[in-house]
Amino acid sequence: MRLLRTLSVLLTMLLGGCSALAPVNWLVPSSGYNTLAGLSYGELPRQRLDVYLPVKLKPDAPVVVFYYGGSWRNGERADYRFVGQALASRGMIAVIPDYRLYPEVRYPEFLRDSAKALAWTQAHRGEWSSPNGPLFVMGHSAGAYNAAMLALDDRWLAQENLSPDILSGWIGLAGPYDFLPIINPDVQPVFYHPQTPVDSQPLVHASAKSPPALLLAGADDDLVDPQRNTQQLTQALQAQDVSVQSEVLADLGHIKILLTLAAPFQHWAPVIEQVTCFVSAQAGEGFSPPSSSACSVSSR
Repeated sequence: MRLLRTLSVLLTMLLGGCSALAPVNWLVPSSGYNTLAGLSYGELPRQRLDVYLPVKLKPDAPVVVFYYGGSWRNGERADYRFVGQALASRGMIAVIPDYRLYPEVRYPEFLRDSAKALAWTQAHRGEWSSPNGPLFVMGHSAGAYNAAMLALDDRWLAQENLSPDILSGWIGLAGPYDFLPIINPDVQPVFYHPQTPVDSQPLVHASAKSPPALLLAGADDDLVDPQRNTQQLTQALQAQDVSVQSEVLADLGHIKILLTLAAPFQHWAPVIEQVTCFVSAQAGEGFSPPSSSACSVSSR
């Protein structure tokens, strides 16, 4: 009954235009991890992050920096505790940063914040695990765009005296990687439409230097076309001989693929298992997740 009531609340909030993610945390265990909350990675109010540490923290634990979506207009890191819990429960350290949003900033300032959060993580990760262990970026929707740009376009990490070489891989869920011309009126002013720079698109930065990728999307996504975005980027990376695991999952929409990370909804699709398997494969023998899972995604 509690699950049904929560699903009803989620639907009501979605239809009302409110954040529907905070109630998801009501159903997620609050044990099994420790949280370092509100750490500053910069001087501005939105430059804060939370770290989720597994209770049984291993010295070789991979670190995953997760960027949330929201059309670069909304989002709060506290709403994504369910993501931190999902990753920490599988032995990963999750870092979830806020970043500046429109109308306070436009492209590319949120990428600069994303790079700064990753640089802070790189500098401080030795306080929790190996300073040279596996490091990943991950995101959903607009956050997947942020992760993609850090992984594919070296301009942003270069501003932090880093490069994408520090990444063991990156993970995109329902990401927009090729969206010109911009149709969504909410997104148009964020990217200076119609003068949007062509090099703002992750697709144009696909190269042989790209880190390995896990790209997942829902077949029922009517906001970000999985064929144009996930599959097209997969093909572009594979053409450069980059290791890519990719799948368009049946019966999942734009938000539902994110909700599969939350404990009560993980039976909808094996997304968290695919993420765990990808991270484990890229991390090598040094990382053994608490429970092994089989990947069911296509790879090259």
